[in-house]
Formats: sequence, C-alpha cells, structure tokens
Amino acid sequence: MNQNVNRLFFALLIIISWAYTSCTKIDTSPIGGDVVPEVDNINTFADTLDILTTQGAFEGPYRDSTKLGYTEEYVIGKVNDPLLGTTEGKLFLQFKPPFYPYFIGKIPKDTIVQADSVVLCLSYKSFWGDSTQPLTMQVYEVSEDAHGEWDSVFTYRTINYEPILNGPISDPKTIDLRQMGAFTKIGKSDSANFQIRIKLSNTFRDALFRCDTNTNKFFKADSLFRLFNNGLAVLTQTGNALVYVNLLESKTRLELHYKKKNGGAVDTVYSSFYFNSGLLGETIRRSSVANKVTRNRLPLPGGSQELYLQTTPGTFATLDIPELSTLSNRVIHRAELQIQQIPDPLLDPVYSESPYLYLDLVDSGTNKWKPLYYDLNPVVSYDPDFKTAGLPYFPLNGEVDLNYFGGFLRKRITNGASQAYYTINITRYVQKVVNRQLQRYKMRLFPAHSFTYPQYSPTVIPYRNPIAFGRVHIGGGSNPNPNYRMRLRIVYSTIK
Repeated sequence: MNQNVNRLFFALLIIISWAYTSCTKIDTSPIGGDVVPEVDNINTFADTLDILTTQGAFEGPYRDSTKLGYTEEYVIGKVNDPLLGTTEGKLFLQFKPPFYPYFIGKIPKDTIVQADSVVLCLSYKSFWGDSTQPLTMQVYEVSEDAHGEWDSVFTYRTINYEPILNGPISDPKTIDLRQMGAFTKIGKSDSANFQIRIKLSNTFRDALFRCDTNTNKFFKADSLFRLFNNGLAVLTQTGNALVYVNLLESKTRLELHYKKKNGGAVDTVYSSFYFNSGLLGETIRRSSVANKVTRNRLPLPGGSQELYLQTTPGTFATLDIPELSTLSNRVIHRAELQIQQIPDPLLDPVYSESPYLYLDLVDSGTNKWKPLYYDLNPVVSYDPDFKTAGLPYFPLNGEVDLNYFGGFLRKRITNGASQAYYTINITRYVQKVVNRQLQRYKMRLFPAHSFTYPQYSPTVIPYRNPIAFGRVHIGGGSNPNPNYRMRLRIVYSTIK
C-alpha cells in the first residue's frame, strides 16, 4: 500500500515539474521586497539604468486649468522660498443666511438690543512654510459686478481667477500659527480652536444688522442679500506661510454677535452665516468661491544634475531611459524608479517636501501626456490609449493604488542627515517594453494636485497633494553624487 502511494506521489511530482518547466508565460511579481527573488547573480540579477532628466514648468493652459472642488482645502498666505521664489494665495467666498426670509435671532419676536460685532471665521487645517513668522490678514468686499463672472452658475473656477474687490472691511489681523491649537472663548459658553478669527469693521457690522429692519429687505431672498454683500476676500499682507482652510466645516462661518431680549433678561448670543455648498436645498443659491494662486518663480536649473519639483501650480521633470529599448527579453521581477532628495538642513525643515509624486507618459507625436500603463492599479483594467471598448483611460474613480505604485514621501538618514526619497513601481510597464509589446515612452514626474488628459476628456482627476503644498529638490540623472542621482533599478531573471 505504501509503495503504491509513493509511486503516485512521484508520478504527480514529475507531472508538476514538467508543467512548470514547460510553461512559457512571463509574469511579474507584485510590489514589495518580500516577494522579489533574492539577487544571487546566478538566477536573479540586479542592475541600474541611467535616466536622462530635464526640468520643466507648467505654464499656459496646463497651469490655468487647475480647479478646486468644494470639499478640498483652500489656501491663503504668502511664501518667499529662497529656492523657488514667491507664492501667494487669495481666498474669495460668500457667506449666506441659513434660510430666507431671514431674521436675526432664534425666533421672529426677538428684540435686538445691541449689535456687538461680526467675525469672519475659517476652519484652520494646516500650514506650509515658516510658522515662526506671524501672518497678517485683511478682509475685503467682493464687488457686485466682478466682471459678471463671480456670481454665475459656473461655480468651479480655475486658480487663475480673481474677482474685482472693493475696499477693506477689517483692520489687519496678526495670526500666530503656533497658537492655533489654543481655545478662544465665543460668547458666554462656547469656545473654539484651530480657527482663524478676523473681526470685521463696525461700519460693515451696522450695515449688516440694518438688513433686518423694515426698510431694508436684504434678508428677504438670496438675490437681494447679494445686492448687500456679494462676498468676502481674505488677503495676506505679511508673513511667510501658506495656510489651509476647510470651507464646509462648521468652524467656517460669519458670526453675528449681539444682545437680544425676548420678554425677559438681555442675553448675549450670536448667529452664524455659512458657506453654502448647495446641500441645503434650492431656496439658497450655492455660494461662489475662488482661490487665486500666484507663483513668481526663480530661474530653474536645466535638470540633468538637479531638479526642482513644486506642487501644482508647479514644475515637473521629463525622464527618458534609452537603455530600456536595448534590453534583451527577460523576466522583470521589479523595476523601481528611485528619486532622491538633495538635502538642505537649513531650508528643508521650513519648506517641506511634497507628500506625493505622480508619473505619467509623454504621448509621442501629440504633445500631450497619457497615464502610465498597468502600474497605477494592478487589479483594475484601463487603457491609457482609450481605444479598448468598455475600458476607461484611467482607473475608475481615480483609484491609484499607492501601496503598489508608490510615489509617497519617505525619509531616511544618509551620511548622518535626514533625506527624503520616493520610489515608483513601473514593473509591468517595463516588462511590456522589454517584451517589445510596448514602445519606450518618455515620462513626466511631478507633485500633482490634479491633472487632466484633454485629448480624452475635460474631467479633472484629483490627486493627493493640497494645492501649492510642498516642493522637493532632487538629484537628476547625471548628478555626480550617487546618493542623490535618480535611477531605475531592475531585478530580473534571464530567459534561456
């Protein structure tokens, strides 16, 4: 009996071994060093390929097409980066009463005894730049006209748009970013932290409270209220940081502080106007918003030895790897683009690195770009040429698998100093190139906030970097220092 079992076992082993050695299918391993075969220079080899790099910057329609959605973080502030120059963010937005016809107070019979103040509040999320230097902000009114575009139905505007402004309606307010976590008392019993608070002028306060009188009917309807105030602008006078705020959180509001009486004692209370995203119904028209982001960039290097990557609206690098076209057919276990920072101990702690890098392909002959084949998401089918029926040109819902693709910021210690670095997995794409199933493309590397492929669709594909957040100084393909040089590392097996 045991002899029969042994004979059956060895027969199956022979069949399985024959099937394995006869198989001609070539496949690549998924991401992760634990699944890449160990390099032994007998069966598995490793090599690095040179990369030709050049510096580029987004200008013209590619820069001006960037838009922000309501759920994103908006930017206010000024930065003077010694490496890349100045950046300024201006915020324009509308606050609206929670209902129409509106009355100040919780019930219509409340008697307003005294108008105390009106305070613009913004929900603070983060900053980029130097938090040790105070920011000075000031609030202005948006003009009623504003080119006829500000209050139109086209609510998503590019970062190149700026409405016309009237004069300031606040004094300059100094903000210490290091104190944003401290609580500020609001009224008798409320408090808030991580909130920018700017008191508006008494003139604006008095005009707003007069909207609640019998002779001023600006609270009757949205169209009438916009005749009174068509929006506010928040500009930065001095400072060296960009501040990020969320418009939809309840901490973003216009507070109306006042004393009221309703048949009893006088109470000190406040009511709030909010930014209306259109989720409150059709009785209130959606609030307009715009975020003007301006770069005054210093001259850029050529890119062969060093590159500056600045988050949208920013810069990019063009990469070319000629050796990919000359590699013999082989099994690619791992092809990893390695991007390494040129550290600056003085500047890096202040002007921190972009959290994510994105890579796509230069679409030959069209002067456009297209997505990377296969490696954006290995479990989702898509066609970067947009020629396969039923397949999108980009993974559905923008689902780039960062665990596979990479491109996220990491840190290590190099020669005793902190160094940022990124790795991007292009294994499947390289496999198809060495199999001669795909041509070799030039590539574009950049810290994306969002991007479009207009030859296929005007749809904006969001990425993971907040607008204008971060920059990184990296080594080019011919940097003389191997600790900084960009390269493509491949782990492979030969085919006999």
